[in-house]
Amino acid sequence: MRSKLRIVIIGGGFGGLWAAKALANRPVDVILIDRKNHHVFQPLLYQVATAVLSPGEIAKPIRRILYYAKNIEVILGEAVEFDKATNIVKLDDGSEVSFDYLIVAAGARHAYFGHDEWETWAPGLKTLEDAVEIRRRVLLAFEIAERKAALSGVKEQLTFAVVGAGPTGVELAGAIAGIARQALASDFKAIDTSEARVVLFEGSDRVLGTFASDLSDSAKQQLEELGVEVRLNSFVTEIEPGRLKVGDDWFKCDVVLWATGVAASPLGAQLGVETDRAGRVKVEPDLSIPGYPNIFVIGDMASLLQESGEPVPGVSPAAMQMGTATAKNILREIKGRPRANFTYVDKGSMATIGRSKAIAQLFGMKFRGFIAWLMWLFLHVVFLIGFRNRLFVLMGWFWAYLTRERSARLITGDAEELRNALTFIEAESPADESSAAHRDSPRRHRTSA
Repeated sequence: MRSKLRIVIIGGGFGGLWAAKALANRPVDVILIDRKNHHVFQPLLYQVATAVLSPGEIAKPIRRILYYAKNIEVILGEAVEFDKATNIVKLDDGSEVSFDYLIVAAGARHAYFGHDEWETWAPGLKTLEDAVEIRRRVLLAFEIAERKAALSGVKEQLTFAVVGAGPTGVELAGAIAGIARQALASDFKAIDTSEARVVLFEGSDRVLGTFASDLSDSAKQQLEELGVEVRLNSFVTEIEPGRLKVGDDWFKCDVVLWATGVAASPLGAQLGVETDRAGRVKVEPDLSIPGYPNIFVIGDMASLLQESGEPVPGVSPAAMQMGTATAKNILREIKGRPRANFTYVDKGSMATIGRSKAIAQLFGMKFRGFIAWLMWLFLHVVFLIGFRNRLFVLMGWFWAYLTRERSARLITGDAEELRNALTFIEAESPADESSAAHRDSPRRHRTSA
């Protein structure tokens, strides 16, 4: 029989990790279970995807982060089922872990609104693997265009499409424009990378819709200054190899990236309680699930309304606050004290757009341009885990700012397989309406060297 209460945490993201930190060296036993052995600083994933940083600079092994916590055991594994009646977590290999308290913080993935087949042609950005794959596709697109121009004399204008103008979409679009116009401009001889098109498609009437309207307008202007084509009120209704459809029009695209739609981890459904349309679990004010006060759901998996009636946003500060609050509630209860309801403290939002370009709204104040960009850099370095990571990221940013160089421009994996996936398929098709629209697309023009 255990002498201490056992708390099991599912997920080593921001919510789970901050909960573990708050429980470190307390009179409880903690087991943290994650499919990966590392914690990823997700706000900087796009910088891996666009070759500014290497994966190791924004990730760190979870057990190394928690090495000082003598009461925490880290287990590599995947939770697949819960038995709430017996307080058991079941893992994918058949193992079982018992708990007195359970914190589920398994995060979220991108959602394709019922079109999961689109993921093959339009990857999203949630993991290190996603970031490396996007980097591979972006860099390989330039290599394919260079090879074609050098060997056949045929030059084609590259088009990169980003679907969704939230923070991730804006960051990706701005960074790819920066790569094309600055970082790669002198590396290629047969093509002019600065002529590449970067098109940002957004279904609503403005970019970064959670920001104040004037900051949203500023972000759109800054994107356009970088050369990004912003297309508002543009719903993508179909994605196929080498092209996407908006309304009745097809657009040829060499690379399509998905930056809209979020679906909570399917683990939420395994808890057997009510979820919202995105799969988030509807939790009580203290973040526990209805009928089971010893089971908590936090982070991107949790659906909770604030006093204002607005939902707690699915952002990393909210997940960190939820993790800390849940750990404190468990410790309060162990001491015989009542729990406290969770209150989200919104300290502001910021989004980077490109070199010296960003917007921020903090504590009721608004910032844009270079000042906002410096604030973004500072805050992300502060929250990045590990002194070594902070040092290397700062060095990488400083070097990139001075030289406009990207330090991680490596293409890994099976290049031939990806070349086939990225090369536009020009096979003859029936002369239907969509084919005509495709042929009339402005991307169909070619010039010979």
